[in-house]
Amino acid sequence: MVDWLDRAVYGQVTWMNLMVAILLFFGALIISRLLALQLRRSLKEKLDREHLEILAKVVSYGIIIIALIWLMPMLGIEPSGLMVAGGIVALAIGFASQSIIGNLISGLFLMGERPVKIGDLVKISDEQGIVEDIHIISTSIRTLEGNFIRIPNETVFTSNITNYTGNPVRRFGYSVGISYADDANLAMKVIRDLIEEHPLALVNPEPQIFVKNLGDSSVDITVRIWAPSSEWYRVKMELLWKIKKAIEDAGIEIPFPQHVVWFGKDEAKEVPGEPGTSQ
Repeated sequence: MVDWLDRAVYGQVTWMNLMVAILLFFGALIISRLLALQLRRSLKEKLDREHLEILAKVVSYGIIIIALIWLMPMLGIEPSGLMVAGGIVALAIGFASQSIIGNLISGLFLMGERPVKIGDLVKISDEQGIVEDIHIISTSIRTLEGNFIRIPNETVFTSNITNYTGNPVRRFGYSVGISYADDANLAMKVIRDLIEEHPLALVNPEPQIFVKNLGDSSVDITVRIWAPSSEWYRVKMELLWKIKKAIEDAGIEIPFPQHVVWFGKDEAKEVPGEPGTSQ
């Protein structure tokens, strides 16, 4: 840096060279942005969003780095000497920012292992939401409430990750209670017919319907259904209401918790001294 200032003072680096270098650098920035935008538009249908974003960032950053190296001689800076100085600076920064380095390395491992992808519904470190972007240092997710959360990649890499949409299909279920006086076989047939009518309820894996428990107030029927991961929540909500209506329309009672209390038939004994008792 001192050497460069000396050359600038003594005229070896002219202000004209400096202005041209600045203009060329901003031109490289504009070209990198335009090229990244063009890549996103042209390859949108051929690559998934995650790989497309990685490719666009590599191309954009690569153009900027090449432009910087190309402009160094114009500013009187030798690239070889800068690399040595940069190595020393990088070593010092590495010791001072171990967490950043850890996040960077974790980000590279995440991109290689790919436990999550952009658009996946996940749970990471007690935070649940949709993955919006995977950066080198951090991962951004949008919660189901619409909030954006930035999680350091080191936390993502070392946490248990639940990927709700990693598998193309997902199972959900209900517990349906019917009265002891009603026909359980009829109730299960009504539920099975209703599931078979739904276009998004999968046949394979096939749904499961069986009596699981004889409860205090009801016969509990377990229902397990598979649906595409992208549509499972909508299917779950639709079928829950339809099952309730179909069971009621079939004359089957869905009971609420109840208790039967028996009273003895003997009259209560008279307590001496109480009003209305004989002395």
